[in-house]
Amino acid sequence: MVKYILPVIAFFIFSSGFAQKNQLSREEYIRKYYKLAISEMERSGIPASITMAQGCWESQNGNSELATEGNNHFGIKCKSEWQGKKIYHDDDAKHECFRKYAHAEASYIDHTNFLMSGSRYSFLFQLDPKDYKGWAQGLKKAGYATDPMYPDRLIKIIEENRLFLYDEYGDNRKLASIKQEPAKHVPASSTLRKTNASHKIELRNGLRTIVVGDGDTYESISKDLALKDWEIYTYNDFSKGRQPKKDEIIYIEAKYKKSDRKHKQHVADEGDTMHYIAQRYALKLKPLLRRNRMKEGDEPIAGQIVYLRNKKPRK
Repeated sequence: MVKYILPVIAFFIFSSGFAQKNQLSREEYIRKYYKLAISEMERSGIPASITMAQGCWESQNGNSELATEGNNHFGIKCKSEWQGKKIYHDDDAKHECFRKYAHAEASYIDHTNFLMSGSRYSFLFQLDPKDYKGWAQGLKKAGYATDPMYPDRLIKIIEENRLFLYDEYGDNRKLASIKQEPAKHVPASSTLRKTNASHKIELRNGLRTIVVGDGDTYESISKDLALKDWEIYTYNDFSKGRQPKKDEIIYIEAKYKKSDRKHKQHVADEGDTMHYIAQRYALKLKPLLRRNRMKEGDEPIAGQIVYLRNKKPRK
């Protein structure tokens, strides 16, 4: 019997060590997701330091069950208005319902929307956008968490990791709600016939975008926004016939040929594609490829510098 038990014990020891090895450290988590926090700050005014600190704490640096199995990085529960996928987890009570996302970016987007659309959080948007201590105290006051030490935990994470430096990026204007504007092709008197909240028109990188909801097709989106059939495919560098994915960001006006002076380069992470980078910075894909001396189908490797504004130097 012993000869069978020993290999089993060895397997569990190896498995446990392997799992621990693959867990993200706090530094790795921040390095992986800080750009999402900055991007959400630019469209909402929520300090990137606060978003990043909440992500670190709520998701256990991306290692929690909610984060790994449901891509839920902020512990947001289902609530009555949630129409998306769900995951169940023991929290204040057993088997509570939490929101489940297709990817981490959708969780960051929904975290922003959750704060911006909740009336109890509206007072936070009157604070100085760099007042991370005020935001930390305010989140506790508004009931985001029941932990009495919640503000102190966020402030400690921010100061130990100097996350306040991310609040210096971009235009973190104070907005009390998602800024909605009619699309370029929609008459000002027109009303969007969508009931899904994800169809609010939001400014991202200075351009009008929407976030894809359940059941959307490019044809239905084009019809609702009075766009021509080819426009969404062209604006987003998609091939004809491709259909959108839930929580995907879609531009509804033409992207830029090159980035602004604040974003001259992008250091590729593992899994980054040129199309992803083009969407992240609102850049047209073909000029981006030419700028980096790449052809269609070429992809960056982890650590590669992708030039967003100036042409890649010759070797």
